[in-house]
Amino acid sequence: MKSSILIAAATTSCAHAFVPAQNSRTSMALRDGLFDGVKEAFGADGMGDLDDARETPIDRWMGWNAKKEAPQGVVGSQEPTDFVDSMDAKNYITTSLTKPMGIVFEENDTEFGGIFVLEISEGSSAEVDGTVRPGDQLVSVGQSKVSGMQFEEALGTIIDSTESKIDLVFFRGPANFLYGPAGASQEWLDEFIKGSKVEAN
Repeated sequence: MKSSILIAAATTSCAHAFVPAQNSRTSMALRDGLFDGVKEAFGADGMGDLDDARETPIDRWMGWNAKKEAPQGVVGSQEPTDFVDSMDAKNYITTSLTKPMGIVFEENDTEFGGIFVLEISEGSSAEVDGTVRPGDQLVSVGQSKVSGMQFEEALGTIIDSTESKIDLVFFRGPANFLYGPAGASQEWLDEFIKGSKVEAN
């Protein structure tokens, strides 16, 4: 009788050994990814940005590099925020001034050529007229196109003029939008100068 009780007790205790505990928490391996623990120990979250010297192909493959590359814009997708269209007549002004005009001209960078208004002398005909502003690009003198000319040649067109009042056309914008890749075509400028009667903005 004693031996049968012992056998029954041993069988019962062995059965309990193979029954899973009711309060057992879900395994961490099931809740987390296989490599999450490795990522937390060695990845970007624990070490900050990985520089080029420390980044390995596995880092890139696993997406552990926290350094984000700046998104590259599509070429031509957006125009500059300060863009001034040199093929829009609204961006040109005309005026007629007597000599001496009181305008101090300066030559643009050599890559562009042409001249622009550096400053206007106090009490001059240009100041009294009030149309021309510093930064305006000189486009034509009378019916002569001077855009892109060297300083002496462009200024000489004004000096050599025999008119009592000289008609001047200016582009109101920076040189790179008049002469650069986004600048007006020469054909458009020629046609514009022939019929330019644009009021000051």
